[in-house]
Amino acid sequence: MNTTMNRTNRTTRLAAALVCAAAGTLAFGAHAAGEAKNVIFFLGDGMGPVTVTAARIYKGEKQLAAKPGSLVSSERATLVMQSLPYAARVKTFSLDGQTTDSAPSMAAYMTGVKMRNEVISMSSDTMAYDSAGKQYINGEDTTCQPTNGKAADTLLELAKAKGRAVGAVSTTRVGHATPATTYAHICNRNGYNTIAEQSVPGHANYNPKLLDGIDVLMGGGQRNYLVGAGTKRTDGVDLVAAMKAKGYAYVDTGTQLKAVDTAATGKLLGLFSPSEMAYELDRVKQKLDQPSLSDMTEKALGVLSKNDKGFFLMVEGGRIDHALHGTNAKRALEDTLAFDAAIQTALDIMNKKDPGLKNTLVVVTADHDHAMAFNGYPKIGNPILGLVNGYADGKPTKAADGKPYTTLVFGNGGRPNATPSSQVNAEDGNKPWIAPARGPVRDDQSAMDTTDDNYLQEVGINLGTPGAETHGGGDVMLFAGGAGSKLFKGTVENTKVFNKVKEAAGL
Repeated sequence: MNTTMNRTNRTTRLAAALVCAAAGTLAFGAHAAGEAKNVIFFLGDGMGPVTVTAARIYKGEKQLAAKPGSLVSSERATLVMQSLPYAARVKTFSLDGQTTDSAPSMAAYMTGVKMRNEVISMSSDTMAYDSAGKQYINGEDTTCQPTNGKAADTLLELAKAKGRAVGAVSTTRVGHATPATTYAHICNRNGYNTIAEQSVPGHANYNPKLLDGIDVLMGGGQRNYLVGAGTKRTDGVDLVAAMKAKGYAYVDTGTQLKAVDTAATGKLLGLFSPSEMAYELDRVKQKLDQPSLSDMTEKALGVLSKNDKGFFLMVEGGRIDHALHGTNAKRALEDTLAFDAAIQTALDIMNKKDPGLKNTLVVVTADHDHAMAFNGYPKIGNPILGLVNGYADGKPTKAADGKPYTTLVFGNGGRPNATPSSQVNAEDGNKPWIAPARGPVRDDQSAMDTTDDNYLQEVGINLGTPGAETHGGGDVMLFAGGAGSKLFKGTVENTKVFNKVKEAAGL
């Protein structure tokens, strides 16, 4: 009798398990495939794992300074992106580089195609350089030949074809690699004028897959849209005027953007600086009339979310990358926190419009890493921008040369040299860089303020002047939440992220 009962129990448990498994599969499929009529794709340019970790600690330091005792230690702070329930790691190599450029890495997310460095949303046979090694550009105009590859459909274009609203927002130029991959196709990313033209309805170079046009486009880059002194246009065509003639509302200051009535705005173009927008630290300290990334995200969602069929929005924290190229960790961390705040803004808005994000997918990732390293054995609570104080005795840790070193360092980068322009920060009133020299003998940083806005972390290999630091080839993190987010797990090729978003959004 006991044997019979045991068999019956085993059979019952097995049947129950199969039912649960089937139910789980059905629930996963229903949740994942085609439910996300809204997609918000956040891209922290160059935001590798060390940058994310350091930003979290930096956020904790700020929180403790504002509200002592609110955390056990700064390490225990929480970034919004890391609160999303699903996560994955992403391989970032390009078709021709172990370490990728931003163009093919973001284009892989947007098109599912592996391409060469500096190529934007084209087929894998596209070349960025001619046989003589010259870029296919003349100034900031393209010289790409029509036989040099074919356009690869982007997620933004696929969403537009479904009747959804579409937009791209960045703190870089709107024609910079990351935003450009969503709406443009070009063999070399440096043809900024041509990229701009592809966004303008009615222009001879307009991208017809955008149909009636991108609904929202915001960032920097006036010099590729406007004519006159200081601009890069060579044909005398004012692209802003052309877009306004097609019904776009145009704003160029933060004040003007705040005044935009999204309920009455169908198409919105915002260009807030000649080239890149300011770093968040400078935007705030210098009281510049530029919007924050959160401000732009809020207005973009206000315009796009009116479409009952849904929307696709790409939001880039683009200047994280630029600060890292400059080995200026403080600005990189400030911009990462501004990026994280924009994610919170989007979640707050969409949870009101779409409770529980039942129809909204939020993806947060980076296109590549950088050469920044988290260094030494600092004690808990050690300032992330400070010198390493050891966990055992709390005293400054010394290198073999008897001198202290900082927690954050770079494998390579640039140093100021005899050239006057390399010695100062043009974006901060030409204040001098504080940069430990890279030579036969290390500078003693004991008396340096390593938390200064213009302090540049030490570098292992000197590649030139500030800004010369390279990308890193490591895998990056991806976080996801909302409709279809269960698809994002494990370690994946960057091209597969495209497939997962496409499936989740029913594109």
